[in-house]
Amino acid sequence: MLEDVQKGLEGVLVAESGLSSIDGDAGRLIYRGYDIETLAREATYEEVLYLLWHDELPTAEELEAFADSIAEERELSADVLETVRRLAASGEEPMAALRTAVSALSADEPEPDADPEDLDATLRKGRRITAKIPTILAAFERYRMDEAPVDPHPDLDLAENFLYMLTGEEPDDIAAETIDQALILHADHGLNASTFTSMVVASTMADVYSSVTAGIGALSGPLHGGANQDVMEMLIEVDESDRDPLDWVKNATDEGRRIPGFGHRVYNVKDPRAKILQARCKELSEANGDEKWYDYTTTIEEYLTEEQGLVEKGIAPNVDFYSGTVYYQLGIPVDMYTPIFAMSRVGGWVGHVLEYQEDNRLIRPRGRYTGPEEAEWVPIDER
Repeated sequence: MLEDVQKGLEGVLVAESGLSSIDGDAGRLIYRGYDIETLAREATYEEVLYLLWHDELPTAEELEAFADSIAEERELSADVLETVRRLAASGEEPMAALRTAVSALSADEPEPDADPEDLDATLRKGRRITAKIPTILAAFERYRMDEAPVDPHPDLDLAENFLYMLTGEEPDDIAAETIDQALILHADHGLNASTFTSMVVASTMADVYSSVTAGIGALSGPLHGGANQDVMEMLIEVDESDRDPLDWVKNATDEGRRIPGFGHRVYNVKDPRAKILQARCKELSEANGDEKWYDYTTTIEEYLTEEQGLVEKGIAPNVDFYSGTVYYQLGIPVDMYTPIFAMSRVGGWVGHVLEYQEDNRLIRPRGRYTGPEEAEWVPIDER
């Protein structure tokens, strides 16, 4: 007998993993034993990638070689660039464009015939995808602004290089540190929808291009990766209303509007990543001399948590509630927020693919049939 249906697989264990762990009651997130607070403060995104993919932190020499290997893979072929240009010209949404472009990368893969069970080859392919996604996103944004793409800078790390290719100018230290920290915070988060999707595809022994493309598709849904954009659009609405943010949120809740960026399927308290980005948002606001975005978010958070008592109900700010304001202050277009999420989360997708395929078993759940048991066939001319 099958057990009772668990809609959405909530509470169902389907795999074991050494990549990341979430304590939803304590508000704790770790990557391979390291607290996210420590990694966000001390590590670089490349160090976190190495940790997720190799199960240990790199030495200085290992990190240099690893970062160089990523930098060497950043350029896109003329065919992929043309695909990105066409997608931008067509008015395609950035996440849809990213999904198509990542799939197109496989046409230029130098190891197309690698054995699916060769995990070293899978790692190399995953590294290439990770290196090229920032180039895809920056080129897409440049094309739709009628500007030429900026070639990757060989001396900049992944986060700095992304901002450089996006704007054509090397970012200042605060901007570079901010985007690098954001990538660290989003790199992995257990078996979320996109990671699980990537694993399901990988369990068929499909290549990692297919797994990452599938992960992007899952992340594009508004219930998974799109809340950061929703939050920023809400805050822009607050700003354009010329109303006090407290009055605005009171009116919005009275009207029954859902405030994006609150609640999480795993966390019952404030997301630890939200705490880190809240501090970063404040730092950026002070550096820019304009603290309104920070004031809007904190005012709304305080009202919902203290006056509405959402925390007592297990509903608290998640990472999306503050990531949008951070990106906005860096001048990044609102519809690029979820693609940046994908640019980071690819590290987790690749890590889980490698881990799962070490002891692979095809993921094949069951569904309970609820239709009729015996239907009488009626010939077509009598229906």
